[in-house]
Amino acid sequence: MSPSRTALRPRLLALLAAAATTTTLLLAGTATSAHAADPPLRDLATTKGKVIGTAVTGSKLTGTYGDLAGAQFNSLTPGNAMKWESVEPSRGTYNWTEADQIVAFAQAHNQQVRGHTLVWHSQNPGWLANGTWTPAQLSAILQDHITTEVTRYKGKLAAWDVVNEPFNEDGTYRSTLWSNNLGTDYIAQSLTWARAADPAAKLYINDYNVEGVNAKSTALYNLVKSLKERGVPIDGVGLQAHLILGQYPATLQQNIQRFADLGVDVAITELDIRMQLPATDAKLTQQAADYKAVMDACVAVTRCAGVTVWGFTDSDSWIPDVFDGYGAATPYTESFTPKPAYYAIARSLGGTPSTEGCTATYSVPNQWNSGFTGQVTIACSAGRSLSSWRVSWTFGAGQQVAQAWNATCTQSGAAANCVNASYNGTVPSGGSVSFGFNGTWNGSNPLPIVTLG
Repeated sequence: MSPSRTALRPRLLALLAAAATTTTLLLAGTATSAHAADPPLRDLATTKGKVIGTAVTGSKLTGTYGDLAGAQFNSLTPGNAMKWESVEPSRGTYNWTEADQIVAFAQAHNQQVRGHTLVWHSQNPGWLANGTWTPAQLSAILQDHITTEVTRYKGKLAAWDVVNEPFNEDGTYRSTLWSNNLGTDYIAQSLTWARAADPAAKLYINDYNVEGVNAKSTALYNLVKSLKERGVPIDGVGLQAHLILGQYPATLQQNIQRFADLGVDVAITELDIRMQLPATDAKLTQQAADYKAVMDACVAVTRCAGVTVWGFTDSDSWIPDVFDGYGAATPYTESFTPKPAYYAIARSLGGTPSTEGCTATYSVPNQWNSGFTGQVTIACSAGRSLSSWRVSWTFGAGQQVAQAWNATCTQSGAAANCVNASYNGTVPSGGSVSFGFNGTWNGSNPLPIVTLG
């Protein structure tokens, strides 16, 4: 379901780092912007004629978060910035700041924007949700909202999730402010008003637990079929795909195809795959298989427009705040290291990630009063190799690299970066190389937080 708030979850990695004796770091290989695969996901998706998108928080679109959002994805969805309570918190008073920021970022990075969402039962401002309205008044308010927001971004957005989550699990219509006061035809009216405001934007109905063939997705199918027959503007359906580890819906591709056969596009709009914490290698491997299965189903159907992940890093995921004990649902860790799921997405889009199967492990073999020796080992599994490498991390307690060997290391503030020497850039299949450094510390010497180089 669309989250009420995206949430930072730094405590998980802090706990893991405190308990661990080694830390796995990113290997950037030869890529300077993708940091994980050659080429980045957006280039692979474009070659396939697909969208690979992510939900974003506007205030975070700087630093590594902004770099990855711009480099890896060809579409952005505002996680919260375009919802009614965000854009019109009091009646007639609008706040477009974050929404405008995301649109401007997308334009600067040659990305599409998916508008989310115009009509929903949740995240409505108090003045609307708690007001007393006649059907005529409510209809006028809804039309004004749709017209105002869609017109503001006319020509700038590729698609809109016009109506969000209209159905119950059994396929009946959800009881909401809209259906209770306007009847179920509020859906057709909303689509018609959105089309009038921007004839070029693709108009979607978006829902969750409709990924496989079931009562809820069949209700959505019948609605779309009816709207098409009536001539109501409807261009696509969004399957949110908030999935649970190991519970990939086997009928996903069949379901995508049956909607496509109605003459509409299909998009996976809010993909994440949650697991019970802690994350383990086995769980991450299963998660990668699940991500790839979803991507493969979309790639296999021509009218599947693409896939959007609901936040690309665990620090921006809604899951831990809603599902107690669950998390690690996105393709990147909280500190922006790509998981096996990232590489699975790349493979589904036709990529062969050059650093997949290679790791860098940080350890402290020796420590004294104010100094320590650090060691990093870069290793590649069978069938994987590197022709060059770079590792990077962020110190958490003011440590400083003083002298390095078998690598060239630099440090700016807390951020350290090390690249191979002229003689040890090659890491052979099944082999490894190591480098070390002396460093200084004062008070504590925790293992560094994993970051992207």
